[in-house]
Amino acid sequence: MEKPVPLTREGKAKLEQELEQLRIRRREVAEMIHNAQEQGTSQADAEYDDAKLEQGRVEGRILEIEDILRRAKIIDEEAAHAAGRVMVGSTVEVDQDGVVRTYRIVGGPEADPLNGKISNDSPVGTALLGKAVGDVVSVNVPKGVIKLKVLRID
Repeated sequence: MEKPVPLTREGKAKLEQELEQLRIRRREVAEMIHNAQEQGTSQADAEYDDAKLEQGRVEGRILEIEDILRRAKIIDEEAAHAAGRVMVGSTVEVDQDGVVRTYRIVGGPEADPLNGKISNDSPVGTALLGKAVGDVVSVNVPKGVIKLKVLRID
């Protein structure tokens, strides 16, 4: 059985937009390949090779996004806000060694750690799931073990 992919409505919309742009790009690349084949010069050979590589990249990403969207499970963000415990869709404020950090727990395709969006499958995301305000968790990260105290859940 295939694993569902948790997505926010916003994340799903972004993936759908990217998919549409890739489908447009697919047509452009096909035209580039066609034009390079018609030229029949050594320069066209390089253009053809570049276009074929781009075609592979575009097709691979299209398949990846279609798979994610097919398995998407929309996160009930309202329920996450009202839960009182950390769940996918929650925004969590934690104290990490005296530094207050805010994380939004999202599905893997939406993760953007530099902007505070962490995957529910990441070490920190996994450790925070199910926790309540006041709970302290230890998390194994590449730098070692860190302790996080849950200060607030939205």
